[in-house]
Amino acid sequence: MSNVSAAGTTAPTAVTKDRQTSSQRKCKHKRVRRLIIFLILLAILGVAGWITYQNLRDEYRVTYDPYTATTGNISNSLSFSGTMQLINNKTYSASSSAKVREIYVKVGDLVKEGDRLMRLSDGTTISADFDGKINKINYEKGDEVNGGDALIQLADFDNMRVSIRIGESNITAVNIGQTCRVTVSSINATFESAISAIDYASYTGNNVAYYTTTIDVDTSGVDNVYPGMQATVTIPQQEANNVVVLKMDAISTQRDNSAFVYKQKEDGTMESVPVTVGVSNGNYVEIKDGVSDGETVYAVAKDEQPSTMTALFSNMFGSQQINNNNRQQNRNYGQGNFGGGAPGGNGGMNPNRGTGTGTRGN
Repeated sequence: MSNVSAAGTTAPTAVTKDRQTSSQRKCKHKRVRRLIIFLILLAILGVAGWITYQNLRDEYRVTYDPYTATTGNISNSLSFSGTMQLINNKTYSASSSAKVREIYVKVGDLVKEGDRLMRLSDGTTISADFDGKINKINYEKGDEVNGGDALIQLADFDNMRVSIRIGESNITAVNIGQTCRVTVSSINATFESAISAIDYASYTGNNVAYYTTTIDVDTSGVDNVYPGMQATVTIPQQEANNVVVLKMDAISTQRDNSAFVYKQKEDGTMESVPVTVGVSNGNYVEIKDGVSDGETVYAVAKDEQPSTMTALFSNMFGSQQINNNNRQQNRNYGQGNFGGGAPGGNGGMNPNRGTGTGTRGN
């Protein structure tokens, strides 16, 4: 017969209690297994996340090149190519048929204006119209010549001329009488001169106008300067003396073209600092404000210029390192003169002020 409590309810049997206990144990085991599986998955995700983070950190590591500012003089200039030309060059010819009676000079002789060069049988005496060198003698004493025959050539190699073409974007920066430098690289010779003339009326070119400018050069102090030699004319423009100078590679720009440099904080991270720039020759630049003499600043390495997405991930995951090799190259390039010439050109391209080769003195 069944066990009935005083309240008239049926009391749980031992079998029922065992079933309840077994069900509770199963539920507990399931929870434990789920917790273990969750922890294992969490650990796997953690390891995967750490590996991913390290990979992203390595991938978006930013390398900075160091640059040290120094004090010096900086200038920029316009630079144009041309060829050396003779100013005084004359070939003397016979006015009629005659015989060469006398030759007073030989090839290579230096003569003065008025010196006798040759005498013909018709009474003609050929004299030098200017100081120069005998470049060519076509006949010998006793030869018969006809009217119009070229007899002797006189050339002045001590006073020469360079013609260059200056584009419309630079012509307003050039004036007659402006000092310039003429370099004949083939003989390693440089001459100080000035602009002799500018032809503003005549121009060449299709899309861009070019104006012919001439420079007369005293070459008397150097031998072996001949017409046709390639010459570079450098016209100084801006100059700043005893100023803080920094390599252009150290300068970064914002979207609004404002300049800044990176400086390293005490915790090793980089911060951008705005700078005010002045005279630039394309290789070095004057720093008016923001960097002091001897201070080291940084720029992102050239081969690691980040895109917008790269910069975003770099801020999230990246790290930074300093290019020590570049530090050695730029740590102190000394006080000196930082001059540069910007190519103006003679070709079909617009001759704007561009990148020049900076030179530094010691």
